[in-house]
Amino acid sequence: MTAVAIIGGGKMGEALLAGLLGANHSVVVCEPDELRAASLRKMYGISTGDPRIAVENSDVVLLAVKPAMVGEVLGSVGDAIPVEALVISVAAGITTAALESGVAHGIGVVRAMPNTPALVGQGMTVLSAGRSCTPEQLEQAQELLAAVGKVAVVPEAQQDAVTALSGSGPAYVFFVVEAMIDAAIALGLDSETARELAIQTAYGAATMLRETGDDPVELRENVTSPGGTTAAALERLEAHEVREAFIAALTAAKLRSAELASE
Repeated sequence: MTAVAIIGGGKMGEALLAGLLGANHSVVVCEPDELRAASLRKMYGISTGDPRIAVENSDVVLLAVKPAMVGEVLGSVGDAIPVEALVISVAAGITTAALESGVAHGIGVVRAMPNTPALVGQGMTVLSAGRSCTPEQLEQAQELLAAVGKVAVVPEAQQDAVTALSGSGPAYVFFVVEAMIDAAIALGLDSETARELAIQTAYGAATMLRETGDDPVELRENVTSPGGTTAAALERLEAHEVREAFIAALTAAKLRSAELASE
């Protein structure tokens, strides 16, 4: 059982809390908003407390605060983190070098980019190790974050692309489902039926991708009969350059991620 101090009790902090408790780890949450802290204590039966005391007694310190708060948090508790502890940050755009500058020399740090499906245990978290992070610590980070979904490891130079794809990606899926619902209503379906059909279709398609392991191109072609309804729809999507729009969207997200990291 790993002793984990989560700094920040927002939605992502709560998702990580729920997953770690489900994996039987010992967790304390440090949340400055007392109403929020009280809610977490009541809901999960955990303790909340002083950040310095919490990190002093933890194997892993998990930073789940907004990116703008990371420097302030490390300024107040960085010197209290044991040298053998592991620091994991889920704050978007905060580099491992920035994390290392806020803790004692030699402390292992890991930069993590989760996404919001972690809230339902279906997240995609991508990790990059800092210079002092040992292979054993990276493996520990993978095991801990697997509590809220899938985990992958990439070189840190790829984290902006990761942010553009999986970090922001749920919003793209929600956008597509929203558009499908709007289109279905315009075609005469009532809103409740349109919503149910669109959501289940997206869920079923994603499940097929995961469980069959087939290439999305193959799955798409299996649904597309020549001259049929699906072919007619896909022709319109291609005519509106939807594929190119996604490339432009992810490129914009990647560039913005790099800008945030440099601010």
